[in-house]
Amino acid sequence: MRPLYLGAMLISGLPAMAAGSEPLSLFGISAGKGNSSLSVPLQVIVLLTLMTLLPAAVMTVTPFLRITVVLHFLRQALGTQTTPSNQVLLGLALFLTIIIVQPVAADMYHQGWEPFESGKISTEQAMDQAAQPLRNFMLRFAREKDIRLFVELSRQPAPHRPADLDLKILIPAYILSELKAGFQIGAVLYLPFLVIDLVVASVTLSVGMVQLPPVMVSAPFKILLFVLVDGWNLVIGSLMKSFYQ
Repeated sequence: MRPLYLGAMLISGLPAMAAGSEPLSLFGISAGKGNSSLSVPLQVIVLLTLMTLLPAAVMTVTPFLRITVVLHFLRQALGTQTTPSNQVLLGLALFLTIIIVQPVAADMYHQGWEPFESGKISTEQAMDQAAQPLRNFMLRFAREKDIRLFVELSRQPAPHRPADLDLKILIPAYILSELKAGFQIGAVLYLPFLVIDLVVASVTLSVGMVQLPPVMVSAPFKILLFVLVDGWNLVIGSLMKSFYQ
């Protein structure tokens, strides 16, 4: 999320620089006169480089990760190959993620951007305050076992309280926890469709239909079962509720 705030800070500072007021400052580097500062084009290059990390941040530090894993497991369990397409699944996951993280994003904006925009805090303070709601969100879902693993790998002393955890420890711990949760949900989704595959395979073999792949026969039954139980509503509803427990 930090590159997004830095981008807004840079854009908001460009008019002031064009008007000849205070020089632009980015990452604590002033674009004033002299050789002691980076030029504005170079700072823009640095900013654009950091912006390339934004999609990875959105996919890893938000519920987007768990949602996409579950939806892909569901598609594999149904055996529909590329239906729904990746674009549809990613679009659905993105909008579901927006619904979940909207309160977190609002807190980040109120705690970080608004004070910075009014000149009450510095850039570093704005980043720290904006990261706090995100840290609290990830702490809700990161397992203690995963956090302990990365604390040991980083060889840092254990924090006295969860709020003192560094993001470089909390983010990978959150990713591992979300992957575990997504795989657990995916395994549960696989079970009923696996039963259908086993039954269809047993029937086709018993009647001598060796040349016909059992997957072709079981696919319509799995889709029919999924539609009859209103599977999309059940899966999405249960998945969303897992983030509010």
